[in-house]
Amino acid sequence: MKKYSMLLACLVFSLVAMSQKPVISFDEKSYDFGKVNEEDGKITHVFEFVNKGNAPLVINRAQAQCGCTTPVWTKEPIEPGKKGTINVTYNPQGRPGNFTKSITVYSNATEEQFLLTIRGEVISKPTTDNNAYPVNMSGLGVKSKVVQMNNVDKGKTQERTLNVQNQSKSSIKPTIEGLPPYLTATFLPEILAPNQEGKITFVFDSKKCTQWGSVSDDVFVVINGTKKVTDEFRLMVVGNVIEDFGKLTLDQKRKAPIMDIAERSINLGTLSANATKSTGFKVKNNGVNNLEIRRIINNNKELTVKSRSASVKNGRTSEIAVALDTKGLVSGDYKRTFTVQTNDPENSFIILIVGWKVK
Repeated sequence: MKKYSMLLACLVFSLVAMSQKPVISFDEKSYDFGKVNEEDGKITHVFEFVNKGNAPLVINRAQAQCGCTTPVWTKEPIEPGKKGTINVTYNPQGRPGNFTKSITVYSNATEEQFLLTIRGEVISKPTTDNNAYPVNMSGLGVKSKVVQMNNVDKGKTQERTLNVQNQSKSSIKPTIEGLPPYLTATFLPEILAPNQEGKITFVFDSKKCTQWGSVSDDVFVVINGTKKVTDEFRLMVVGNVIEDFGKLTLDQKRKAPIMDIAERSINLGTLSANATKSTGFKVKNNGVNNLEIRRIINNNKELTVKSRSASVKNGRTSEIAVALDTKGLVSGDYKRTFTVQTNDPENSFIILIVGWKVK
């Protein structure tokens, strides 16, 4: 009888634990901007949501289908009953006509994925020589200062072009400097006659990129051999190195690593000002292939985060070490999050939480 009582108690405990889940609820999942003018620049809509569950809600990430759409979401855990937002910005520059863009939201809620959609129609701005190339670099007109490589599958290359024009009265020979090993840039033609148009072709080779996730690099345009490392000649190349788990075979899925973290939230208790404390998240690989810690994204000045091992073998355990320094913090409660990117298809991005109180 005692044995059955214990089993019943375990069952009740399990059911209660399973019921402690956040529930994400959006007021709207689609928004129509209607007609927008290209010359008015970027447009933004705010999607609001409520946590209708009984546990803290964490938005792991929000991923747009292309670089023209940028989501920014509430990074802190949302307590039950509280609201959060996902701001979605669309850049209509150079994109006249109808558009429909989707954003996939990943969270720890009962429904782990949500799809948000924006749509509208971009009305072209009047075409003149001046606004066709709004950026001027010592006579070289450039279409944009940002080159969007968008998502780049690991192991593949991505190519993008940027239109330019010689708006000076003399020939120009432009080049690009400051390129990282995984980026190449080629001008065609190499020398631009007055009023002649050309293009810069950027090639992103993900095989040579050691960084996973979002990548951003500043490169500089050099005019006739004269290099000036100033904002006037700066171009920003942005991309996102991803792993396409959708192409895995059944055998590859069976052998995939499985990331097991006993707890995704740690509370360090009450600390004094100017205190330091260390903790860690235990990580176990319950899969077959090695678990690779691709990247740790930590934007918190109070926390120092690093993985004890970049690769965890089958059945082995490692640790994501966290060091806290409360220097400069005022009294109050604190919660900070950071993101870990792995090669586990089911946990490619996870958010870990560290909380504490300063007295």
